[in-house]
Amino acid sequence: MPKVSSLIVPYAAYLRVYEPLAAFPEPERGHWTRYARRTDLPSYQDELRRSLADLLPSPPVPVPVHESGDAFVLESDGVVRVCPWRTRLRGWQALQELPEDFPEPVVDALLPPVLRRQAAQDYERWLADHPDARPWIRTATWQVPINWFVLVSDEEREYDTGGDPRGAAPVLRYRTPMVQARRRVARGLRALREAMDEGPLIDGLVDVGRWLEEFHPRSVVELDYGGLVHTVPAGALEDDHSAADVAEGIDALRHGDGAAAGAAYGRLVERWRAVRDRRSAN
Repeated sequence: MPKVSSLIVPYAAYLRVYEPLAAFPEPERGHWTRYARRTDLPSYQDELRRSLADLLPSPPVPVPVHESGDAFVLESDGVVRVCPWRTRLRGWQALQELPEDFPEPVVDALLPPVLRRQAAQDYERWLADHPDARPWIRTATWQVPINWFVLVSDEEREYDTGGDPRGAAPVLRYRTPMVQARRRVARGLRALREAMDEGPLIDGLVDVGRWLEEFHPRSVVELDYGGLVHTVPAGALEDDHSAADVAEGIDALRHGDGAAAGAAYGRLVERWRAVRDRRSAN
């Protein structure tokens, strides 16, 4: 699973699901209905600042004590949809995956073993009461997983240079209806399984497809480059059409054109090489 976390670092991308209010049972639906009417709704940067603030105390707070009552809100086609933050759940999941990203001495320096053990025990108790819990947000550090690009189309790409007087950061994101995202997962899996043996790309796509099945069919899926926009030069960001490359590669596999699929994959690898190099430097 991609990194999902309240331990978010600035260089992270996000896959979010916005569900319609009708998908939530009462009294939660009432809470989100009132919440969506607010005029001071938090932004992605607000969530990031709050998440990082938990790591500043000594000792750090790896998982919030209380669940967040915040969400991202999206209104489209006359339908109000929300994407709850669920920071506690994402924090616990991130702790489980932290050793995959860093050597043990680094992990111990970031979060002492006693804190991780306590958090793991808390998570186990919490899961006993919430066996069907799942996050609305997935986070990937220093990358956008290839399987995420399968869900979206280049025509859904939104790019804003962010060059306003307030110094806003650039935004690069995709938004697509849930039914379309699920359809693309199914088509992508058929093409990949016919062309290759089981592997990380297929496993990742199966995993994200199962996750999408957990949500209301009228949801909206959002792939947001988030803080990764700061790792890519402006010109390269403007020319970034990774979703188109992935779609072209899968289509080539579907038609048995291995050379074209390889060329599309090569463009994708070359585009993300600079980001990987920067991660290594850090």
